[in-house]
Amino acid sequence: MTVKRRAIAAGAAVLAMALLAACGGNKATTTTNSNTGAGFNAAVGKVVNPSTKKGGTLQMWSSQDADSWDPAIGYYAFVWDLNQLYTRTLVTYPAQPGTAGLKLAPDLASAMPDITDGGKTYTFHLRSGIKFDDGTAITSKDIKYGIERIFAQDVLPGGPIYLMGQLDEGQNYPGPYKDKDPAGLKSIETPDDSTIIFHLKAPYADFPYLLAMPGAGPVPQARDTGAKYALKPASSGPYMFQSYEPGKSTVWVRNPNWDPSTDPIRKALPDKINLTITSNADDLDSRLIAGTADIDVGQTGVQSAAQIKVLQNPSLKANTDAPPNGFIRYAAFATTVAPFDNIDCRKAVMYAADHTALQTARGGPIGGGPIAPNMLPPNILGSDTKYDPYNIVQGKPQLDKAKEELQKCGKPNGFSTTIAVRNNKDKEIKSAEALQQSLAAVGIKANIYQYDGKLLSTVIGAPDNVKKNGYGIMIAGWGADWPSGTGYLQPLIDQTFILKNGNYNLPEIKDPQIQSLFQQTALETDPTKAAALYNQMNHIVMEGAYYLPFTYDAALNYRNPRLTNVFVNQAWGMIDFQALGVSDGK
Repeated sequence: MTVKRRAIAAGAAVLAMALLAACGGNKATTTTNSNTGAGFNAAVGKVVNPSTKKGGTLQMWSSQDADSWDPAIGYYAFVWDLNQLYTRTLVTYPAQPGTAGLKLAPDLASAMPDITDGGKTYTFHLRSGIKFDDGTAITSKDIKYGIERIFAQDVLPGGPIYLMGQLDEGQNYPGPYKDKDPAGLKSIETPDDSTIIFHLKAPYADFPYLLAMPGAGPVPQARDTGAKYALKPASSGPYMFQSYEPGKSTVWVRNPNWDPSTDPIRKALPDKINLTITSNADDLDSRLIAGTADIDVGQTGVQSAAQIKVLQNPSLKANTDAPPNGFIRYAAFATTVAPFDNIDCRKAVMYAADHTALQTARGGPIGGGPIAPNMLPPNILGSDTKYDPYNIVQGKPQLDKAKEELQKCGKPNGFSTTIAVRNNKDKEIKSAEALQQSLAAVGIKANIYQYDGKLLSTVIGAPDNVKKNGYGIMIAGWGADWPSGTGYLQPLIDQTFILKNGNYNLPEIKDPQIQSLFQQTALETDPTKAAALYNQMNHIVMEGAYYLPFTYDAALNYRNPRLTNVFVNQAWGMIDFQALGVSDGK
């Protein structure tokens, strides 16, 4: 959610150009440097400094640690991107810029699946010669076991649970740690080591996208340590964990048992990859500009001070990209926390918000993105950027309307509430402060509570904790888990996705009409008809005033000019980390 996201839908490349034009175009702002193809936004749509040179150490930095390196749990956008280093799946997204990176391709599988039984049975065959980092062969049973682990939500909470909904079929499967049946999850068959068959209870057109998520990767049962697996996961990719110090650093080195002939996606250029965690985002930006850090894996943009410095210096700006990443940044209202159980109190905040100030807090039109009028981003079919029921895009607070809504909800003099925000995301803190200031104009006193960002799943992602502590407003963000309206909307508005921990339906929306629409989209193979259903959902959500959208997110990120093979992979909504190399061999 706040940094969760996922794949960007087709049309992102067109959107990128449109947003560039809205920001003044790239005629006057593109400045090249010594790297081939470098320049502002050069990594959007093409490869900057292409190279096949191997060697050296890639220096990654982040202002936040992974939520988990366990593929079944990790759900941050940058963690999914980094999972490519050590987790392969049956299918994945190609390492290509532009819309070419959106179409699923075989990874561990030798080909795309055979689909039979009216769309309810998917059969995959594995490539030969695929191995884990300890040299043992990867079999269909390892993939089945990896998926079974997702069901152990008591041990491994917080990750995406889509596969549970598609594969349980009433078995009430408890996960491999409690399962007493040697057959395991019965909807997955492994007739031999190279064949895996999935049986769905009903056709589900988006099913292959679920198998591209890291949680669908193979896990060797003999090496599974349950909740501690995140400390050193087995590797099926080109890199393996050398060390991990939570909150400090992660080091990956080459996996000697990875065979490039079995992997059509990854080139594995660096010899070593370091990820350093810092709590000082401004220091991270300084290291990027100084060249001692190569890239910020968070990809949420440089901080305000660095943004000003970069945009005023053509040579620095030439090494930046600000692609639309498919996220919406927003505030969510807790409907279980008074007075936000009242729709009119929620609407009061919608009207009182100063959207220009919120956009500025995110980094302005270039570093933060355009003001968002609703909760469906323009790169998802069904979006309508002209749909603006609260007149948000004009950018100014509507204090008279806010006061009218306060009268309706029985709080004419305002009320007190708490805004919960992660303490390690400067833009989110600034957003909370901007919202706090605008709400004060109508008598709404908002206290700001900052929490450790790595605890998101158990702080604002735990409904009982939200209610107990009275977090009325929660600052967050979301991008599609895969390129469809379901991939974007379902975690945010589907009541079946409300979890005790790792919940992303923060308002706890429970609307039978929404549930009915999701049932229809699961069977709809016509994109145009599906888009109309997603449009309806968006209207229901906005009419209910469950979310206050800030911006259609764009983030100004700096890339070290020594990096090679730099491009934005639309599937991840950010730079494709596994493709990167270094030109100086250091």
